[in-house]
Amino acid sequence: MSADQMLAFETDCHIFDGCGFEAPGLHSFVFEPMFSIGGFDFNKPILLALVGTLVIVWFFWAAFNKPKLVPGKLQMVGEAGYDFIRRGVVYETIGKKEGEKYVPMVVALFFFVWVMNLWSVIPLAQFPVTSIFSIPLALALMVYVVWVSLTFKRHGFVGAFKNFTGYDKSLGGVLPLVMVIEFFSNLVIRPFTHAVRLFANMFAGHMLVVLFTIATWYMLNGIGIAYSAVSFVMTVVMIAFELFIQVIQAYVFVLLTCTYIQGALAEEH
Repeated sequence: MSADQMLAFETDCHIFDGCGFEAPGLHSFVFEPMFSIGGFDFNKPILLALVGTLVIVWFFWAAFNKPKLVPGKLQMVGEAGYDFIRRGVVYETIGKKEGEKYVPMVVALFFFVWVMNLWSVIPLAQFPVTSIFSIPLALALMVYVVWVSLTFKRHGFVGAFKNFTGYDKSLGGVLPLVMVIEFFSNLVIRPFTHAVRLFANMFAGHMLVVLFTIATWYMLNGIGIAYSAVSFVMTVVMIAFELFIQVIQAYVFVLLTCTYIQGALAEEH
């Protein structure tokens, strides 16, 4: 929440008290720097991203640093998560032989996106880092670079050009139009759509959770208590729904990543 919304909670502002409802908006995603190091400002989303990264690294290090034949709890959870992405996403999309080398990257992407999403329901944090567009955009651009590089490496310049433009002589007279559309769709629009799927879902989800949370507090007065109870129930429902959406969005992001890689490696398109 923004500073203004937090202030609304602290000043005991309720319906019928003569104060207005502080609706969430873009200001809910703007955070002032908390401190600076070497001229670089650190705000809440940056700190959450750094802490989340450290948590992921620590978890996998603790799970696999000294693997045992009979796995402990951490190793069992780590193996289940790793194997789910490896077999259920990478192998199913790219194939076992070609996909094995991309498993570490895809696993890292999945858990990073998931943890960044998960911050929205963690007490005190309560903010999904991926609702800041620059984060999913940076991840999408990384995937984009891998996809384009692989396409050129596998097919050469001419083959890559055909891949990017959907070149197919059987299309006849509409081929030039199709090539232009495919070119812009693949090389210009693709990284944006890859990023915006994740961003838009987390942005909208956070807005709804904040809206119902603030409404619960605001209507907690007089006859408004009944409406406050309904809003509270909706807050709980939205948080539960967010938990589901968070893992789904992480899954969709890596599934699309594997689809792009598979397209780069395929002999025919």
